[in-house]
Amino acid sequence: MQEERAPEVGKGRPRTIEGPVGPLPLQDIESGDENRLLTNVAEFDRILGGGVVAGSVILVGGDPGIGKTTLLLQILPHLAEGPEKVLYVSGEESPRQIKMRCDRLGISSEALLILPETNLEEVLKAVQMVAPVALVLDSIQTAFTSHLTSAPGSISQVQEVAAQLMFYAKRSGTPVFLIGHVTKDGTIAGPRTLEHIVDTVLYFEGEKGQAYRILRAVKNRFGSTNEIGVFEMTDAGLTEVTNPSAWFLSERPQKATGSVVVACLEGTRPILIELQALVSPTTFAIPRRMANGVEGNRIALLIAVMEKRMGLNLAGQDVYVNVVGGLRIEEPALDLGIVSAVTSSFRNRPISPTTVVFGEVGLGGEIRAVGQAETRLKEAAKMGFQRCLLPERNISKLPPIESMELIGVAEVGEALNAVLG
Repeated sequence: MQEERAPEVGKGRPRTIEGPVGPLPLQDIESGDENRLLTNVAEFDRILGGGVVAGSVILVGGDPGIGKTTLLLQILPHLAEGPEKVLYVSGEESPRQIKMRCDRLGISSEALLILPETNLEEVLKAVQMVAPVALVLDSIQTAFTSHLTSAPGSISQVQEVAAQLMFYAKRSGTPVFLIGHVTKDGTIAGPRTLEHIVDTVLYFEGEKGQAYRILRAVKNRFGSTNEIGVFEMTDAGLTEVTNPSAWFLSERPQKATGSVVVACLEGTRPILIELQALVSPTTFAIPRRMANGVEGNRIALLIAVMEKRMGLNLAGQDVYVNVVGGLRIEEPALDLGIVSAVTSSFRNRPISPTTVVFGEVGLGGEIRAVGQAETRLKEAAKMGFQRCLLPERNISKLPPIESMELIGVAEVGEALNAVLG
């Protein structure tokens, strides 16, 4: 007889694949499409890659009051069919508060069950009794497991609760939504390993005082990343914005200097955004370089290219760059728009309101090709733009676009002469 320690319940990753144990050749593994549940919110389904995958764990983060709870309460009832149930576990609000919120949003569903609980073991007991088709935990920082003695919200508690819920999701095939608080710098509170445990990470962007919200997928194992969905916060909850380009350009000035429209790509979605620049003489020894919606270091780099390759004297000028609408753009196709807007403001010459630009600018002043140019052009043509400045190498691979003049440029000086006339 030899004494052995019994394995603790819930520890270790459960085996979810039936069949022989051990490594399998790739060609012997059966493949198939994931079973996806539709939420009846097209923007949310598109961000996830076509719907909610069974057994997936989805982390939703954002500032307090930005709409995380509202969105999940709206989509939960649509995941249940017939006698199926969905479970909403609240660690921050009482059932009465959630009921008041649902009445305001017009949500009345017998399939939606509310459980005010923070103990993970009690939550799992309720899950076994109800067997819901979807589970929401609001929030991950308020839940705790009695197996650990640390306080709720600590690194060990957040990590262990997320891991146990991930094991449950994979065993049962039930999708689990986790709501997470964010820190001052906008990241999920708790360890970064929490984002590695889950399958999908969604971030809400935008200000609480604004009517529009942007939901961005920064990680998705079942679809493309950097997809965004645009929502409007109304008295009836979050509603979809089906044409975000029209919204971003709705208040664009027609003959103002320093304003240009850029064709960007967020995930698989083309979006036209207005980029504004303001150049004014500085009163300080060191000129300011401020950016909102784009990386500040990228602005400094492009200004250096303009000074070196174009001969513009910006050393005594403050430069401010802003992406209208609260959107944050990181792709290099924005470079040509930044250079055009800064030059337009510096020379006090407006850019034609029917012109759209995109392209990457290199340190040598060359305009480099970008991906999916045809998708960007079709979006611009749909919005009524008649002229487009784009990298010369992209034109050779494009079919003609009706009602749009394509101007290929190879270097920065040539591009600015074309855009400013």
